[in-house]
Amino acid sequence: MNKLRHINDVHVLRERLLLEEKTAKQPTLKVCCGTGCVAAGGLETAAAFAAEIEKQGREIKVVRTGCLGWCEKGPLVTIEPQHLFYQRVTASDVPQIMDLTMARGRPLNRFLYAESDTGEFIRWRDEIPFYQKQTSVLLRNCGWISPTDIYDAVKVGGYEALAKVLAGMTPEAVIDTIKRSGLRGRGGAGFPTGLKWELCRRQEGTVKYLISNGDEGDPGAFMDRSVMEGDPHSVIEGMIIAAYAIGDVTQGFVYVRAEYPLAVTNLELALRQAEQLGLLGENILGTGFNFTVELKKGAGAFVCGEATALTCSIEGTRGMPRQTPPYPVEAGLWDKPTVLNNVKTFAAVPAIINRGADWFAGIGTERSKGTQVLALTGKVKNTGLVEVPMGTTLREIVFDVGGGVMDDKRFKAVQIGGPSGGCLPEKHLDLPIDFDSLSSVGAMMGSGGLVVMDEDDCMVGVARFFLSFTQKESCGKCPPCRIGTYQMLKVLDRIVAGEGRPGDIELLERLGGEIKATALCGLGRTAPNPILTTIRYFREEYEAHIYGNHCPVKACHALGTYRIVDEECLLCGLCMEVCEKKAVISARQRYYIDEVKCNRCGICLQACPVECILVGESNGIGKEGVYEAGR
Repeated sequence: MNKLRHINDVHVLRERLLLEEKTAKQPTLKVCCGTGCVAAGGLETAAAFAAEIEKQGREIKVVRTGCLGWCEKGPLVTIEPQHLFYQRVTASDVPQIMDLTMARGRPLNRFLYAESDTGEFIRWRDEIPFYQKQTSVLLRNCGWISPTDIYDAVKVGGYEALAKVLAGMTPEAVIDTIKRSGLRGRGGAGFPTGLKWELCRRQEGTVKYLISNGDEGDPGAFMDRSVMEGDPHSVIEGMIIAAYAIGDVTQGFVYVRAEYPLAVTNLELALRQAEQLGLLGENILGTGFNFTVELKKGAGAFVCGEATALTCSIEGTRGMPRQTPPYPVEAGLWDKPTVLNNVKTFAAVPAIINRGADWFAGIGTERSKGTQVLALTGKVKNTGLVEVPMGTTLREIVFDVGGGVMDDKRFKAVQIGGPSGGCLPEKHLDLPIDFDSLSSVGAMMGSGGLVVMDEDDCMVGVARFFLSFTQKESCGKCPPCRIGTYQMLKVLDRIVAGEGRPGDIELLERLGGEIKATALCGLGRTAPNPILTTIRYFREEYEAHIYGNHCPVKACHALGTYRIVDEECLLCGLCMEVCEKKAVISARQRYYIDEVKCNRCGICLQACPVECILVGESNGIGKEGVYEAGR
């Protein structure tokens, strides 16, 4: 790998690589090997293609790419020049694809997406409903290039923005471009990126540091991971440009949790390749500008996603937040001015430099520019990673992109913003996704996790699940978070166990309000959001648990009384076999449940093959009420 020694060398290299690719006219198979497709067998599929190509002695290029987004349909394969987009391709399918598609040019319908209404087969990705409302900016290269080959990144314009900046833009001009673009931090808080850089640049006469935050700890979220896995060079290039703009920055860090092994591997390789090519290190592209980047692996603490806790972790001390101000731009890493941005924020920078501030500002809403990457999970048909313009409504994301609720059940709520986000009901489905709209209804953008819930989800149980996560992840430094979230969790435990008391709802509201007002860091201050929003929009479910002693969706098995319907019982005895409390009694050719022994664990409901065990509303043990099917 020959080192580039002049700014123009980046463009020359790109032109040469594109010419070589055009001359070769080599068929290409791109296999998604992001973590989602790897779990579905993507690596085995790619290896099978490589083995079959070698066996046949053919000249076909196999590229292992990053995430293509549609994790529900993985492993995903794109085929050129046939211009085909195949889904759920396993290693056993490879010989048939090589024979019919690669050798004879025949598309195989069973791997193509079929329209649900017409049955028409769609050959290419962009024509599929899942992708039609998406706009790729932050994920522009994910799924299309090899993240382990810097030349692939250069071919699609990688490091062109860096060359442009170093060739003729002053640091002030770079900051002005980012400010005019309206780029806000994609880590959750949404602070204006250009303003942060400008504030740090004003800190004169001292060493400064730059940190890329890839410590993504939200359950079910994989936005940062996919960018680091699929397009690490966009993050690195964005960091180099930021270091140039801020000034006096020679050292940067990428902080990523060790639980992301593929992201760590690809980032480490990308950093080495960038240094070998002369894009990192001393005298970058012959300009005299020096900047190096070091990768730091975190131990998996959720709180280390918070800026001040993250800097403590890099310094080698326990990751715990500290009081602000001073803010990191004044005194951050080793008490030096520090800019910390999310990896997605840095990934956006090269695109803004290349295409202009006005282009980026033309996407999104007045106060929230550009796009947002969301991890779409839960009870939705098309799970995966989506990137949509700011201002896209929740309804469009869930029903147009996501395909609607699984099994066509009734939509109930969506939880957005990670475990500290809010739960929004159906009446807010037409709410546009942006920083300000979400905060107005008690939710937040957060890092971009979006969980869909249906009619079978108990909102009290959902709130308890998310609070249990944030409570366990509390660093314990400040009493409001350490003690307050614990007390809230104990109240929720009581409620779902059928021991709720009058006044519990008001107690949760009071505790939540005090924690939001007094917790030390942003993670603590947002921890009550799931509880406060579920009380705000689903208060009747809390009241049913506390005052009616029943769960409206029969998800909290500890509430109500259980009985077996004799007319439907098969007398199979499975319920008796699984009951640890021996509460299921067999007598006189029938089964019944001893309510005194029954601890309402619900295991019998799962074991019954004909659903003849019913859960009834009651005011106490032994007092029968109205019974409904257990499932």
